[in-house]
Amino acid sequence: MIPSELATAFEAVIFDFDGTLAELTLDFTLMKTKIAALGECFLPHRPEPDGTPALEWMETLTAHVERECDRDTALEFNCRCRLAITAMELDAARDGNLFEFTRPLLLGLREHGIATGIITRNTGSAVRTVFPDVNEHTGVLLAREDAPRIKPHPAHLLQALERLGVAPAHALMVGDHPLDMKTGRAAGTATAGVMSGRCDADDLKNAGADLVFEDASRLLAPGALTAVRN
Repeated sequence: MIPSELATAFEAVIFDFDGTLAELTLDFTLMKTKIAALGECFLPHRPEPDGTPALEWMETLTAHVERECDRDTALEFNCRCRLAITAMELDAARDGNLFEFTRPLLLGLREHGIATGIITRNTGSAVRTVFPDVNEHTGVLLAREDAPRIKPHPAHLLQALERLGVAPAHALMVGDHPLDMKTGRAAGTATAGVMSGRCDADDLKNAGADLVFEDASRLLAPGALTAVRN
């Protein structure tokens, strides 16, 4: 049952995917290791991963390769990295699982007039491997290849809300990572962090989460959204 406060407070709920609606199986440390190994083939020294997310780090290294070599070589490096990343995402998706509450949650929100969407830094093919009927359960899916600028840039979230016809002030961003909280705050939405991924409550609160839940199903608990009710 959808609490009345949810329908009153929000016209749309936008979800992250990995760790929020599906089990998180992607090894980002290994992903960076593979990027570093490719970088060693193009740069004088093997690059050392830092705290930068994998996709952004890849773009930084691409710029380094272009400075050391030329644009064509940089494009080759970037293409090889993207192929390696996509292969990892698809492998992880085949081993992944949709959380049991995901379909009932999305359908329940829709039945009560609340639009839903998914934005993800993952590739759409990986999402559909885990969630083949995604289009039947949500109003918009914007994967990495669907958005000119991906989260934490607010444009990713704003693009989804524009598709749904909902203003940021009437939307809630839900995710399991500080990047999701930063995205929502930058876009002007309320934010809810969930601990079903790899981050704890402090990580999410420090990133600006208005509320933190054990998982996304707790959105439906009576009184859950009192703190951010409009």
